[in-house]
Amino acid sequence: MLRRMAADESQKQILIVDRDVATIELLCEQLKEAGFGVLAITDGAVAADIIAERPPQLIIVDWNMPGLAALQFIERVHDARRLQSMRLIILSDLAGEQDVVSGLNMGADDYITKPFSVREAVARIRAVLRPRPHANSAALNFEHLILNTATNRVTAQGVQLHVRGAEYRLLEFLMSHPGRTFNRTQLLAQVWAGDQDIDERTVDVNVQRLRKILAKPGYEACIQTVRGFGYRFIER
Repeated sequence: MLRRMAADESQKQILIVDRDVATIELLCEQLKEAGFGVLAITDGAVAADIIAERPPQLIIVDWNMPGLAALQFIERVHDARRLQSMRLIILSDLAGEQDVVSGLNMGADDYITKPFSVREAVARIRAVLRPRPHANSAALNFEHLILNTATNRVTAQGVQLHVRGAEYRLLEFLMSHPGRTFNRTQLLAQVWAGDQDIDERTVDVNVQRLRKILAKPGYEACIQTVRGFGYRFIER
């Protein structure tokens, strides 16, 4: 078992549950430098007890952790999340599309495949922990394209779309401000919390990915390019 907790209780607390001590050490070091408080555990059963006793703000869990089956552990996380506003990120060696979709359908806020860039992982962790716009709204709705902020689910004509990570946060932000145009710098600040390790090309890449997801049910045109400026979600 490995434990490390930053002394400053005002920091955002992150619980990492991973069988790979080397991964934990490296991620802990970078997160601590980024200003987070980190508790790292290599045993799922111990981690489950910690969640019940002192819920963190974010749980990062290895899909193949020892000591407790991942499904059982995530069920306990869901029970705790009913009372606490915790976020969940899954780490996994499984990188197939269906594996990612299954993890997100279980309620994860993001899914990071191994091996991963620690710098990118820290940026994604920051984004997941960033306060979400319109968090008190039950859903954002545009002509049967519905983003439910309570469940982190996106549906089109009643069919669930597999929108995850940055694409989800980007869609949530744009749908929260219909008709308003945002340039890439503004979107980086709002969706990626202004992370300096991410450049403006990231915005374009994620817009393209999001449009591809929305294309199948016919909603890709909802995200418009404003030439020479940025992007906006169309109004009714």
